[in-house]
Amino acid sequence: MTELAPVELKIGDKAADFDLPRDGGGHVRLADFAGKPLVIYFYPKDDTTACTTESISFTALAADFAKIGVALLGVSPDSVKSHDKFVKKHALSIPLAADEEKAMAMAYGVWREKSMYGRTYMGVVRSTFLIGADGRIARIWDKVKVAGHAEDVFAAAKEL
Repeated sequence: MTELAPVELKIGDKAADFDLPRDGGGHVRLADFAGKPLVIYFYPKDDTTACTTESISFTALAADFAKIGVALLGVSPDSVKSHDKFVKKHALSIPLAADEEKAMAMAYGVWREKSMYGRTYMGVVRSTFLIGADGRIARIWDKVKVAGHAEDVFAAAKEL
């Protein structure tokens, strides 16, 4: 069996297509955002400290993103059921895609080897992609630090 080399998307690349189940039912697809800028933020796990802070931060700015015509989407490997509980518990207003098969995480190059306490494992590296209305990647934030991140993404989105 051949192991797939990790994908490394770059600024200017076409955004990788996706079609995933989402919180609240239904599916979310890249095509749903055609002709509109989109922020996709990948996070490791629902209802953990940093992931909760990040999702609440994006929710707090959701109306501002909407005013400038930019859509938001959170993605993690958690199930729709987990997303539904997470959204309800923290009053999140951003759609959350359930990437249980990690296909989207692999397509965006965020499913990578990580290490903690001397142990290595595969997981989602917290990352954000700003996709322009043309469907191309305009900006990438890799190995995101949560504090101030949503504000940084909003500032970049305003420049599109």
